[in-house]
Amino acid sequence: MNHDDPDKAVLAFLTTLLDGSHRATPDQLAAVVADAGRMLGWDLSAHLVTFDQRWLVPLGDGREELGLDTPAGQAFRTMRPVHDGDTSWVPLLDGVERLGTLTAVRQPGGRRPADHTATLRWASLLIGHLVAVMTPYGDNITRTRGGASRTVEAELLWNLLPPLTYASDDVVITGLLEPSERVAGDAFDYAVHGTCVDLALFDGAGHDLTSGLLTSVVLATYRNQRRRGADLGDCAREIDRVLAEQTDSAGYATGVLARLDTATGVLHYLNAGHPHPLLLRDGKVLEVLDHSGRPLFGLGGQEATAGRVQLRPGDQVVLFTDGITEARDDAGVFFGLQRLIDLIEQHDSVATPPPETLRLVLRDVLDHQRGRLQDDATLLKIQWSPGGGRELLPA
Repeated sequence: MNHDDPDKAVLAFLTTLLDGSHRATPDQLAAVVADAGRMLGWDLSAHLVTFDQRWLVPLGDGREELGLDTPAGQAFRTMRPVHDGDTSWVPLLDGVERLGTLTAVRQPGGRRPADHTATLRWASLLIGHLVAVMTPYGDNITRTRGGASRTVEAELLWNLLPPLTYASDDVVITGLLEPSERVAGDAFDYAVHGTCVDLALFDGAGHDLTSGLLTSVVLATYRNQRRRGADLGDCAREIDRVLAEQTDSAGYATGVLARLDTATGVLHYLNAGHPHPLLLRDGKVLEVLDHSGRPLFGLGGQEATAGRVQLRPGDQVVLFTDGITEARDDAGVFFGLQRLIDLIEQHDSVATPPPETLRLVLRDVLDHQRGRLQDDATLLKIQWSPGGGRELLPA
């Protein structure tokens, strides 16, 4: 391939990638990416982040695992490209969800990737989208990322989750849960339609498959009612009814339902026996949102008034499960709410992407329990950012 004409090289890359992936199996995607990279004069390869977000593992054979303290890891953590001579690393994204990193190395006669950042940017977005689209077609990509070690209940819940991160011009939503391979009862959800953003966090009672089944029923009921246009109160009442009918009133779950109007910044929320969300403003936790309360989902018997808070541009609301604050160290000391607040404030900054903030906080929770959680630990964060969200796209 003659690389002297950049436009022809880019077209050849695009044609090779799209034609090659059209009938490829998931385990063939790495070879398709490599073939397409040669059209640009690059050795192109992808690493995917493990579900516990601790390692970058190669898509395909012949490459080594990478830590997050490497240049590739820096690109993943910061969501910004890293350049070193003839080699460049860029975050691999599906939309704005971090899937790993893309590495481009100049081949003899090729051009330096660092001199073609726009091409690198859209190549990473296109390849990231292909990874996401092709993942359900087989087990290879999920297995590569550590999915083979999941419990049955973890398998159930992971397949119910939406993408871990979403961003638009008005809002950023990101969530993360641990232990990724053994999560049993935690799940979150969100949906965006026009100026309405719905989100929810649930924690089913128990720590086994029964807990996963409870949470899956709660999540399915919530989605069903939300898609019918129900308000927060109606969603809660239907969850109560379905749980009572399907479990003989023996199954219950905690949770928070919330709805944000991105045109006004007004957030309504309904809390069912769950830890109270936190309002973060200018890098500091300003308020615990405790103006709504009702019995756990499944118990019913008491109407709840939804809380209301007027957000300012840039405000964030953090939802979490009790597996974080009630995590105990070897001495039996709880992780606690204040430590969670301190860590959120410590890791939250303009330079740290929202999904990285959650990864750092959950890493500290895991370290508090020497890497072995006794309960699921989940964080879900929404930021109202009119005109924002673009910082999550690679430069």
